[in-house]
This record gives sequence, C-alpha cells and structure tokens, in this order.
Amino acid sequence: KLEATDNANEGSLDPSQELQFTPDKPENEETLNVLLIGVDTEENEPARTDTIMVAQYSPKDGTAKLASIMRDSYVSIPGYQDNKINAAFFFGGPELLRQTIKENFDLDVHYYAMVNFDGFVSLVDAIAPNGIELDIKNRMYYQSSNTYIDFQPGVQTLDGQQALNYVRFRSDSNNDFGRVARQQEMLSLLKDELLSLSGLTRVPRLIGQIEPYIDTNITTGKVISLGRDFLLNPVEEIETLRIPIENGYVDRTYSHAGQVLELDFEKNRQAISAFFNPDQENTEMIMSAHDHIDDAPYEEGH
Repeated sequence: KLEATDNANEGSLDPSQELQFTPDKPENEETLNVLLIGVDTEENEPARTDTIMVAQYSPKDGTAKLASIMRDSYVSIPGYQDNKINAAFFFGGPELLRQTIKENFDLDVHYYAMVNFDGFVSLVDAIAPNGIELDIKNRMYYQSSNTYIDFQPGVQTLDGQQALNYVRFRSDSNNDFGRVARQQEMLSLLKDELLSLSGLTRVPRLIGQIEPYIDTNITTGKVISLGRDFLLNPVEEIETLRIPIENGYVDRTYSHAGQVLELDFEKNRQAISAFFNPDQENTEMIMSAHDHIDDAPYEEGH
C-alpha cells in the first residue's frame, strides 16, 4: 500500500489519473444516494475536501436524509495506508472516496456532486438572494491571512460569503463537530428557502445558474426530473446523522496522519444501516430472532 501523510502530499495520484466514478447502479430509482463533497481549491494546490456527506433522496415519498462523515475519521483506504477519510479524495477523487465509504461503512452511493467555496457562495446567493436568516448562538471570531469571521450572537441574515464563513468556522470548543452541525443546519435552511413561494418560482432558472458551479455525474435531464419530483413531493424535514456517532469513536494520534477519530466500526455501521435502510434493518432483526427460536432446543412440556 502507498503511504498517505497527514498533509496528503506524498504518493498521491496525478490529477490526470483521477479514477473514473464507477458506482453500482441503484437497484431501483426510488431511492438515490448522492455523495456531496465540499472542496477547497487554492491556486496551484491540489483540491482538498473538508465536507463529506451522503444524501439520500426518495422522490416517490418526498423524504431526504443526510449523513455527515467527519473528515478526520480514520479509515481503510483501498490501495493506501489507513488514514483520514479526506485523504481518500486527495488520492483518487470522488471514486476513491466512494470506494472508501463502501469498504468502511458498507454504503453504496450512486451519484456525486462536488462544489468549491466560490460555488457555495453562488449557490446560496442564487437560492436565497435576500439572504439566509438564522439565529447565531455564540460569538464566532477567527482571523487569518486570508479569512476573517466575526459574528455576534443573535438573529442575522447572511449572504453567500457570510454563509460560507458560518459553515467553515471551527475555532471554538466544538471544533469540527460544531462545523458539521452548522453544515447540516445550512442545508436544511436552503431547502426551506427553495420550497418557499418565491423559491419555487425561481427553480427553472436556478438549475441553470447553479449548474456551472457543481461538478457532478448527474445528467441535466436527471436534475430536471428530480427537481420536478422535489416540487411535487416537497421534503418537509431532512433527517440527519453524524459519523462517528456519540460514543462511537476515540481520539488517537498517528505519526503519518496526525490527530484522528478512531471509529468503533461496528457501532457506526449499525447506525448508518439503521439510518438509511430502516426497513431492511428491521427485517434482519426479525429474521435473526426467528433463527434463534428455530435453533432453541425443544423441551418436553413446553
């Protein structure tokens, strides 16, 4: 296996050798799993991801689920030394990330959608031209050579750039855990804005506006079809999950990867299965219980 470093700058794939995205086809078109990737692309630097989510959408019944996989989750990466899950994207793009999610969590994804920071700003401004209103709980302050974030507590209306700062912030005691919660919150707010009366009238134009900022294997025709389903069966609430789950990890440090979240994979796989496939999970539990009954010794008089 090639060795992956914390900075992911050794042994990486040449961008021209990025793996082709080759997912298994969905068993049906009733439920789709989409890999959502937020990318940081700096000039003359390889793309990195600090946002990894799997969204599940069921057009037929208008339900949506969103699982965030924290970027420091320590996982097995096919062809490489175990490392943080965001290293999988650096080494092989969306396809290696897809393979990594499948190998570690037994979860299939059928499509991917990738957006960089500039694209996110444009996305928010297109969906919510008057801004996104939210209640900021605590002071949020961070300053570096190229980033300035300063939010006071209280209800505020954020434009696209401010929304990006809000979901990227992690300079408090909650660190990446708080950032993941804010990312999920922002997507839910954008969904509500899209389903508002003003948002619905802009949907056809929005598809054209957003398309240039998203790298995806979903065809334009499929996007339009899903958009129509989205309007006919609006998603009332997005169910969310965070991986690792509470009490499903420990903090570790490795020389090649730095500080990581070492997962209890049994707990986290069970959580993902129950979250995305509750009917299958219940069926397996019933069958398992039935097998135990069949295997139980017969006792006279019972």
